[in-house]
Amino acid sequence: MSRIVGVGAIALAGSLISGSAYSDGHVYSGFPVTVKGYEGSKNTSVSYTGQIARHVLHDSIKVLASQGTENTKSSTVIEDKMLSYFSSSEKGREIIAPKSKGVFIIKQEKVDDISGGKNLSGKTYSGQIAGMPGNMTGAELVEFWINKASRVNGGVDIHTGYNYPQLISKFVMGAVSYNQAVDNYLDEKLTAENKPNDKPYKDGAAYTGKEHSWDEAFGYFGAPAHTMALTAKQVYEIAKLGSKSKDPADALKYADHNNDGVVDLKTEMVFGPAYYAASFDKGGKTSYLHNIMGAYLDGRKVIIAADGNKLSDEQRSELIDYASTISSNWEAVLAEATFKYAGSVYKDMAAIQKALDTGESISKISLNYYKHWGELKGFSLSLQVGKDNLGGIAARINRLIGYGPLLPNLSQVVDIDSKGAYQKDQGSSWGEYMLHMLKLQKLLAAEFPISVLSNNMMEDISSLAGSLGDGASAEND
Repeated sequence: MSRIVGVGAIALAGSLISGSAYSDGHVYSGFPVTVKGYEGSKNTSVSYTGQIARHVLHDSIKVLASQGTENTKSSTVIEDKMLSYFSSSEKGREIIAPKSKGVFIIKQEKVDDISGGKNLSGKTYSGQIAGMPGNMTGAELVEFWINKASRVNGGVDIHTGYNYPQLISKFVMGAVSYNQAVDNYLDEKLTAENKPNDKPYKDGAAYTGKEHSWDEAFGYFGAPAHTMALTAKQVYEIAKLGSKSKDPADALKYADHNNDGVVDLKTEMVFGPAYYAASFDKGGKTSYLHNIMGAYLDGRKVIIAADGNKLSDEQRSELIDYASTISSNWEAVLAEATFKYAGSVYKDMAAIQKALDTGESISKISLNYYKHWGELKGFSLSLQVGKDNLGGIAARINRLIGYGPLLPNLSQVVDIDSKGAYQKDQGSSWGEYMLHMLKLQKLLAAEFPISVLSNNMMEDISSLAGSLGDGASAEND
């Protein structure tokens, strides 16, 4: 069954950015306390610092994963440090990323400066990950990858083609942020009985159950509170401040909403999910970023209007509609990313084949290939941990991509043994695996409401399939 049904929700969401939330420059902050009988000193009900802390933990782990080494003693140190950011809640952890650059000065230096006692493992998708061997849960897979990343130079294993910084990063964006937002806070916690709006989220809290559930879902998106006052390109440039082509002064100008000269990670920074939404929107074909942000803002207004009372059936129905808009747009972003990197992998493979034919070195091209395959695999797994079971679509995606990239010697990871060692076997032909990438793009374009279609290489399907003849994996069509 096609997932094109999501188009209606996305099209509806597009109207939000021309509504009140956009026209008045509304910011996701300062919402009033509506808890009945609240006696504390807080003057706002907004709170999502725990989610921002988890974005920082994710960013820091990605940097650490790239520091892997074959030196046994050093690799153990790296692994322990990564695990301290993933599964520990210890105090004093330094913010490794994002870091200040030039005039782009970040306010916080420690994770505890944002929110204390947070980790990622406790919020990682708890179901089994079908797209990788080993029958592991989401948290088990990340810890397995952390172990492997720490023991190879730069976190890249050239013997398997696994780029662990990319695999870990892209999967955590889905298995933590996307899953928690759309399959928990915007799903289970929107039921009438779960975290009701006429009671505080917990004793003494300045926010109701529904206020805080909605805020936490927003925090996992990773957008600046003032996103509606920015273009997608400006949001993108905040996140890319580390790029040589970007001026940190421009990034600061866009990020520093309160003009205090520093960037507050709690409210002014851009993190993974919002960054990718902006990256696709900046070309003008889509409005995922503002669709999602607008729905979050307008949903929060529905909750405020209840004034600390239980949500009426009509109000909760409105909230569910906004949640659907967020979920469908977010899913589309992940599908766009999977589509994009399938095209990148295809082009890398074509470049490798050309180099082999001409006797040139493939070392640098292969590293690009492994990087892009890691992004492809991570995003494809993220796409499968949302609110809805993708069923046969997920099975086809996983079959086309496989457990590992096809290596130039035509070997490929096919399993993991009882000791955690990879098992490889001969894979398909080089051309056949390239065809898999095109079939994957065709599948994604047919099943998800995406339109940016970055790195679209689908026009090569007929010619490539024709050159391969009858042996071109007809079962994957």
